[in-house]
Amino acid sequence: MNNKFIISSVILLSLTWVFLDDLVDDWGQIEDAPERLETFFYEDLWPPDWSVLEAEEWVDGTLHKPNGELCTESYEIFCSKAWTGMVITIKMAFVSTLIGFIISVPIASLAANNLVPLPIAIPARIVLAGLRSLPSIIWALLFAIALGFGPLPGILAMTLYTIGYLGKLQYEAMEGIANAPLESAMAMGLTHSERLFHVVIPESSNDLLSQLMFMFEYNVRHGTVLGLVGAGGIGMYIDNYINPPFAYDKAFALLIVVFVVVVIIDLLSMFARSFVTEQGDVKRPKWWTVILPAGMAADFYKAKEKSDESE
Repeated sequence: MNNKFIISSVILLSLTWVFLDDLVDDWGQIEDAPERLETFFYEDLWPPDWSVLEAEEWVDGTLHKPNGELCTESYEIFCSKAWTGMVITIKMAFVSTLIGFIISVPIASLAANNLVPLPIAIPARIVLAGLRSLPSIIWALLFAIALGFGPLPGILAMTLYTIGYLGKLQYEAMEGIANAPLESAMAMGLTHSERLFHVVIPESSNDLLSQLMFMFEYNVRHGTVLGLVGAGGIGMYIDNYINPPFAYDKAFALLIVVFVVVVIIDLLSMFARSFVTEQGDVKRPKWWTVILPAGMAADFYKAKEKSDESE
């Protein structure tokens, strides 16, 4: 192993310990932490209160949606806070992610130093840095003050943060593409926009799509936080439950719903990226070979190849 790597690792780990020890005043507080967490989990969180999947029953005995409308759906879950809040959150995340992506791509192309000169790239990077320097919850608070409560402040907040966050990932992906296609495009006299749409985007499509799906997932997850400042979505219901009367079991049930949706989005992302990745006929390893030592795994694959050849 490289001596420089070992020395650098030791220095970084030493600094980490020094900073951590300086920040933690009382290490004794860690001793009771597991017990406190266990008490909180079993007394306040578990079991989850799945009544959040039911419609609201009003005094007249009829079922209603959270906004007060009469529930006319065939299944009660479609009138519940979990369903209504999650649908609003997904819509907010979808709109803000797509608009942010459309705006961030051209800005990112102006920030990539292999596509434009530095006098153009630096101001574009400053704009993107400014947009992501404020967390989306701060943007949501500002828009909520200006526009009032509801989904619109959340959409605008997530859109601005998406532009700044995605823009950085995008221009770094654009800078990582091969030089040969760019040089050929410049030799052909293509304009900046033509190089972007005919060379840069196709060459970096896998990264761009992966970033787009990740940002959508991030905005869905972060929608649970934006509700804390009145930006709508499922986060608003979570905020109502974690405040008095402290219905943590209902909030926990909503968080489980968010987790399930995030997992589904991740699976959809894997499916979508399969259209732009060159997987071909690559054979995936068996799951149990992952835990084998390197030597045994190599012997296994050699034996498997001989067996396939003999067949």
